[in-house]
Amino acid sequence: MHTVLGANGIIGEELAKALRSEYTGAIRLVGRNPQKVHVEDELVKADLLDAASVVNALEDTDITYLTVGLPYKSGIWLKTWPIILRNVIVACRVQECKLVYFDNTYGYSQSVTRQLETTPLNSDGKKGKGKKIAAELLLNAMAKEEIEGVICRAPEFYGPGKTKGITNTLIFENLRKGKPLKVFLKDDMQRTLIYTPDASKAMALIGNTPNVYGQTWHLPCNDNRLTYNGFIQEISKQLGRKIDHKIVPKFLIQVASLFDSNAKETLELLPRYEIDNIFESEKFKQRFPDFKVTSYQEGIAAILKDFGIQ
Repeated sequence: MHTVLGANGIIGEELAKALRSEYTGAIRLVGRNPQKVHVEDELVKADLLDAASVVNALEDTDITYLTVGLPYKSGIWLKTWPIILRNVIVACRVQECKLVYFDNTYGYSQSVTRQLETTPLNSDGKKGKGKKIAAELLLNAMAKEEIEGVICRAPEFYGPGKTKGITNTLIFENLRKGKPLKVFLKDDMQRTLIYTPDASKAMALIGNTPNVYGQTWHLPCNDNRLTYNGFIQEISKQLGRKIDHKIVPKFLIQVASLFDSNAKETLELLPRYEIDNIFESEKFKQRFPDFKVTSYQEGIAAILKDFGIQ
């Protein structure tokens, strides 16, 4: 039994597809209001903040995938992520199942250019501290052999469907709506983005490979990185017309943060947009050399098609 906790987001949805097509075993989707991805999926309602609810949701589970997303609010992340990880770790121990934890890079310092699996978790932001505490709970549980677990870490998303992320919001969503494309701070810094279907397929692969547990893995990204200027030039090339964009300076975001909650929550991440963002996934590529990583050109084409942008 594969059980996906937090199955309603894009990662959980794509994960359910990957598990269905590539691996054997029943699939259980867990959330407050889970929806089937495939007709045969089992649905279970559960609250990850309720320890007993999580234990019940993992009954008869072989592998648990934690892909839940939380509201984009610092206070919630700092308070809630540790509670969720504690509950899930305990439930996995009770039900004797493996845990695959989908993590992001918020726990890293936002001013670090090059990120490896060995990069220290020393974020100064509240969201980053929440993710740091959560990751360390699992690392400690794995070190003590309380459960068999693995951490799968990914940088910012881009992708089709209901993918959320700054790039999708400020570039593809604005393009679909006929609004000006926007870029934070600079458009000439290299970016590492992960294509959401790749993230889920790679996580499914790791979860179903026995000898990779007890470690942290960076999920695979295309190494032919683009700047945001190059990203938008590629969009222009594929659409056959020039697409313009605006650079949003730091002071405007700081002003907006005084009355806009999303802008306020973004302040923590601004340092990563002032420098190159080199998220390394060579460890995964050496271990799984046959995994096909989507190029940025292919990813952009798929999103434009999915969004109906011509």
